[in-house]
Amino acid sequence: MAVHHKIFNITSDRRPTFHAVTDQVNDILKESGIKNGILMVYSQHTTCSVMIQEAADDVNYWGTELIMQDLVNVLEKIVPTCKTEGDYLHPGPEHIREAKKRNEEAFWSLNTDAHLRSVIMGRSVSIPIVNGELQLGEFGRIYFADFDQVRARERNVTVQIVGE
Repeated sequence: MAVHHKIFNITSDRRPTFHAVTDQVNDILKESGIKNGILMVYSQHTTCSVMIQEAADDVNYWGTELIMQDLVNVLEKIVPTCKTEGDYLHPGPEHIREAKKRNEEAFWSLNTDAHLRSVIMGRSVSIPIVNGELQLGEFGRIYFADFDQVRARERNVTVQIVGE
């Protein structure tokens, strides 16, 4: 049994962003030489998610695929965007004190909505590998989502493959 592990980076924006990462994941699979097993794509970031969805052919003016914008619209109804302190119980005063010790801006903690959306959507997907191919189906694509809207930043996408 072999294990292959790799991390690559993407850059988010100050709005929910969705990155199609299927090509990068397929490249890592080929690099691994593993033909049969399971592949996991994971986010260590607590405001991000990994999901499988079909690719939309249309995008909005921001370049967001329409199916992903539909997802943002639905999640906005369930978990409204945190716009100011007090919208949610978190962050509390102790959290803000600790954030300041880490040289963070207080408003960076106004991302409770992103944390909740990440919990709802999940932070990883596992995909079977058969004969060197990801079993995504005809339309399945892998997306890395960053729901944090307080700042743009670099994010890590972790891929781990176990198999033979």
